[in-house]
Formats: sequence, C-alpha cells, structure tokens
Amino acid sequence: MATTGEFHDYILEHLQKVGLVTTRKMMGEYCVYYQGKMIGDICDNCLLLKPTASVLRLLPNAERAYPYEGSKTLMVVVEDVENTALMREVLEAMSKELPQPKAKKKKKEDQTRAIKES
Repeated sequence: MATTGEFHDYILEHLQKVGLVTTRKMMGEYCVYYQGKMIGDICDNCLLLKPTASVLRLLPNAERAYPYEGSKTLMVVVEDVENTALMREVLEAMSKELPQPKAKKKKKEDQTRAIKES
C-alpha cells in the first residue's frame, strides 16, 4: 500500500516545525531529509527513521519495521510525530550522527560543455 498524500502532508507539517525537512517521492513512498541528510522514509503511512544510536536511545520502546519487502535495514517506527520537542531532539541528534551527503557528480553534458570551452 502506497503512502497517501494526506499522511505525507501530515508528517511533513509536523516535522517542519523542527526545521528544514523535505521529502522526495520514490516509487509511491517518500525519502525524508533533515537539513539535507536522509533520516528515514515515509512508507505505508508510517514514519520510519534510521536506527542511529540517538534514535534508539530517545525512542527505546518504538517498534521496528522494514520499509519495504526485501529491505536489509530494520527502521524505527515513529508514533508520536506531533511531539515537537521530542522530534526536535531526535532530528538534531540524528543530524550530528549522520554523514554529510556526498557531492553530486556533474552531469555528462556539463562535463562535455566544460571540455569544449577549454
């Protein structure tokens, strides 16, 4: 079952109270980013976060689930997305733990243009 637009908007509305949260649609589901770092997914109308040390510490009783069939990563299910103080603490801690996103390579046409201009 794909995530509904209403559920996506509900999650995004609450997480954006914490800071810069964006999503990217992927095959009917969504990848969730905080300050440019991928922190989890919205799948089957559930918010799932990566199981970083801070997430496991701050959400010790949270259920765990796979985001999709065949996934190797067991994610943490977030039930209390409306708790802004908790979400702020979780996302800020995650941001410190997760690596910076890799720089994107230039597109092939940009590289070709640069060679021609040389």
